Amino acid sequence: MHICCGPCTIYPLKELRTHGCDVTGLYYNPNIHPYMEFKRRKQTLLEYAEKAFLSMIWPPGYPMEEFLRQVAPREEERCLYCVRSRLQFTAEMAIREKYGAFTTTLLYSKYQKHDLIKEVGEELGHRLGIDFYYHDFRQGWEEGVKISRELGMYRQPYCGCIYSEKERYYR
Repeated sequence: MHICCGPCTIYPLKELRTHGCDVTGLYYNPNIHPYMEFKRRKQTLLEYAEKAFLSMIWPPGYPMEEFLRQVAPREEERCLYCVRSRLQFTAEMAIREKYGAFTTTLLYSKYQKHDLIKEVGEELGHRLGIDFYYHDFRQGWEEGVKISRELGMYRQPYCGCIYSEKERYYR
């Protein structure tokens, strides 16, 4: 399961486990900017993963430059690139590690482009030959927020990319 952050992991992990899925998390988010935000989200997820007994894959590095090279010339398509690159990395990792399917915590957020995420996940699954596990995790939004606050988890104020940070604070 691709994971964007700790708080967004709570409800999807519970749902997947309830449905008998053996879950491994993957933290791959080159879109998150600045670097200290990337590290803070990673640390929050690390602490939660330990509490939740969630096995994690932590790819090395921080390929933010590639993300910026790809989105700067076509800012209006940045969300498509962002979703596609993270889900493709996840699907390819799932294939390499012999998992039966892949999914993402992006399907949990009521602020993400849900239909785009579903469409990209299904397209990648079909093209790469691995199942995309689709579930509308947004139904558990309030539950996940409540639990993350009770646990004192860091809750980020924007999706992660430099463009969304500007949109949030520039207003």
